[in-house]
Amino acid sequence: MEYFVDEDSIVRKIWGKADTILFIFAGAAAEFALNKAVDWLYFTGRLPADPLGRLFSTVSYSRQIIFSEQSAALLAIDKITAIHKGVEAGRGEPIPDWAYRDVLFMLIDLSIRSFELLERPLTNMEKAQTFAVFKRVGVRMGLTDLPASYTSYLHMRNDHLQHNLIKSKLTTDLYRQYKKHLGPLRYEVLKQAQLLMIPPLVNKHLQLNNVPWLLPVLWIYKFFRLIKLEFILRDALLPATYKSQIKSLDHLYAGS
Repeated sequence: MEYFVDEDSIVRKIWGKADTILFIFAGAAAEFALNKAVDWLYFTGRLPADPLGRLFSTVSYSRQIIFSEQSAALLAIDKITAIHKGVEAGRGEPIPDWAYRDVLFMLIDLSIRSFELLERPLTNMEKAQTFAVFKRVGVRMGLTDLPASYTSYLHMRNDHLQHNLIKSKLTTDLYRQYKKHLGPLRYEVLKQAQLLMIPPLVNKHLQLNNVPWLLPVLWIYKFFRLIKLEFILRDALLPATYKSQIKSLDHLYAGS
């Protein structure tokens, strides 16, 4: 069976554990809030109504693509494209290509950052491999002006961060929704996870607390993971609504 992503690919290791996915999720929550195209996510009303569910949906589609065989993965990408085309038709204008590229570039960057935070530094080859997988998704979606190499991607990613982020009233509203859906304690944990994950330019806009008190907790978590008790800390930090979804992420990896 031919998979969209090779079974021994580093991308499967990155997206195969709930831990790394949760940190990708945290970083995406920060960057989505600042993107100049965030109004598109507000257009349907789904993002402010259920911001965590909307972000989990993005993560779920990514995992479906990464762990599916070739034809199923292509169908999943085509479904994502069709959903966006429907939103464009409803609003009567196209989503700009740079907005699509922003999300693609963000997933590449956060994938690398999350794995390196929780596991080990990636080699240049592994980083290039991560870029190549997500570029194939972008090509299938029909995106234009995608970088030719990982090095080119780094330059384009920095340029996008410089020009496509802004703190707006939608940023403030989205963070208000995060707090409402997570509760005060988990909301603070989310911001701490973001502090460990996001690029400096993102934090410059958000101005998160610069004291990373979550780092010692992360060390404890890694120890718990060694003795197979990480679920205790993870369950304490996650809303009950999403615990089953998180557990299923690890189950999928174990059976893949």
